[in-house]
Amino acid sequence: MIDEVTHLDATGQAALVRTRQIKPEELLEAAITRIELHNPRINAVITTMYDDGLRLVSGEPREGPFAYVPFLLKDLGTHCQGARLTEGSRFLADYRSDHDSQIVTRIKQAGLIIIGKTNTPEFGILGTTEPERFGPTRNPWNLGRSVGGSSGGAAAAVAASFVPMSHGSDGGGSIRIPAACCGVFGLKPTRGRNPLGPDHGEIFGGLVAEHALTRSVRDSARLLDATSGPDVGDPYWAPAIDRPFIEEVAREPGRLRIATSTQSPTGSEVHPDCVAATADVARLCHEAGHEVIEGRPDVDPQRLSKTFDTIWRASIAATIDGWAVKVGAAPRSDALEPLTWALYESGKRIGAADYIRAVDDLQAIARQVGEFFRDTDVWLTPTVSQPPPVLGWFDWSEDEPMRGYRRDSEFCPFPPIANITGQPSMSMPLYWNSENLPIGVQFTGRFGEESTLFRLASQLESARPWSGRLTRLLRPESE
Repeated sequence: MIDEVTHLDATGQAALVRTRQIKPEELLEAAITRIELHNPRINAVITTMYDDGLRLVSGEPREGPFAYVPFLLKDLGTHCQGARLTEGSRFLADYRSDHDSQIVTRIKQAGLIIIGKTNTPEFGILGTTEPERFGPTRNPWNLGRSVGGSSGGAAAAVAASFVPMSHGSDGGGSIRIPAACCGVFGLKPTRGRNPLGPDHGEIFGGLVAEHALTRSVRDSARLLDATSGPDVGDPYWAPAIDRPFIEEVAREPGRLRIATSTQSPTGSEVHPDCVAATADVARLCHEAGHEVIEGRPDVDPQRLSKTFDTIWRASIAATIDGWAVKVGAAPRSDALEPLTWALYESGKRIGAADYIRAVDDLQAIARQVGEFFRDTDVWLTPTVSQPPPVLGWFDWSEDEPMRGYRRDSEFCPFPPIANITGQPSMSMPLYWNSENLPIGVQFTGRFGEESTLFRLASQLESARPWSGRLTRLLRPESE
């Protein structure tokens, strides 16, 4: 019974409770049992909030589209009142939030039961989840492989059926990268679609968006309906939508013009498996009736890398200085990982004028990419440049503390463009290689047009469903 329930998506689990086929307490116990059984090996959940969940289940009746469905929060940036927030760092010790972020408020209003927090690299810096404080999260498809990052714990938790969906955030691919590595669905919504308040109007110069990793397309759409929309004081927000996102899931996408490319925007090498996955999904799109052409935005790779790097380093330094005020301690090298300390020191050396010029460059790149989408509906690429790396591949060394950061830029060249432009972008689990490792493909849509992506994703999910693969994860006979 536990396996039957935990392998369902969130919509399915909510329906079981709503039709009284399962009690809320039973659904919660099923998730807790799954976590307790498998998390010691996977290490996706680093803070449990079971007692909070049990109190909510036994309290006032829950309402919303996901009433009583268990849920996990990423342990980065997002506050949940009374819960520990560490951002994967020793520097924060066991800091506890004194309020809810607005997206957490909306997650609770959707009826979800938060039962814990997921692992993340220190301050979300890398595209792998191997913080020194908590240790690596292991990929449910191969325990020796990375889950990606920075929402790696979230992706692993969904892939291992701990919960049907889990909160994530994305500043350079941090939802899509782990979705690709763990074989789940991950959408980064349009800039301003979900609120970042009350603590932020924007994060990292507008690069960061929040949403979730999910088992199904419909769960992603329905959750975005529940959480999206402007909040008081937001500096800007995404364009209004024509209809609820969940209604897009049932609509035909029409004949789309899909451009595809496997050439890295920064010139880094792309693994043959990622090329093969993209070509395979391009054929699938063609068979579905779409026009598929070769094409990509004309962006200067050096300008792209320099602009993103400047924003990233300066923002890491500002983040750490902000936390220093909250915890009442000055940043120091023995409380931060060597890579983090190196980025902090270099970020402090970036002047205000340099940062403003980088923002100008970022916006210029966004206009270049926007021109490409005048006659292109969707851009198809690999999500990452290689299959899930072995654990330790990103590790620093005494003579090269920045090695992980360099390797991160090689591993994740495709996702950051959508963070720079603010466009919606999703990773889909439509291909597995000969080693039975998931190889994600990325679809990026026009600014404000998640609707197009949801329609296309639903069509491809129907053509090549992946839920059967997920239900076979961690069966007793395979352990």
